[in-house]
Amino acid sequence: MIQGITKDMHVYADYSYIPMVLLAPKLMGFEGDRTSAMVCRSLAFAELGTSLLTDANWGAIKCIPYKTHAIIDLASGVMALGAAAMKPMCENKAARNTLIMMGITGLVVGALSIIGAKRS
Repeated sequence: MIQGITKDMHVYADYSYIPMVLLAPKLMGFEGDRTSAMVCRSLAFAELGTSLLTDANWGAIKCIPYKTHAIIDLASGVMALGAAAMKPMCENKAARNTLIMMGITGLVVGALSIIGAKRS
């Protein structure tokens, strides 16, 4: 049976995901694609916001329940996958592949966090 991840484990996913997604356009070579770069920045800042507002140890202002945070991560994964299928992202291989990986990461971390939250 899959046990999921705890709040204490989830913080590592969040605070490594944020800078990687923020830097992805430069690291993956699509910073000239303004729309794709904006999608990455938007997803990174949204994650930062929800992380800082989560009622976990790492949250600065604890107003979002952790389980809600995990559901938002899951939804963010779905949005990243959807963005990968839209123009101009789908036409830019580096942007598309980056968004697909961001989406998979959001789905996995979100699902494992929801499972972990149910155990607590």
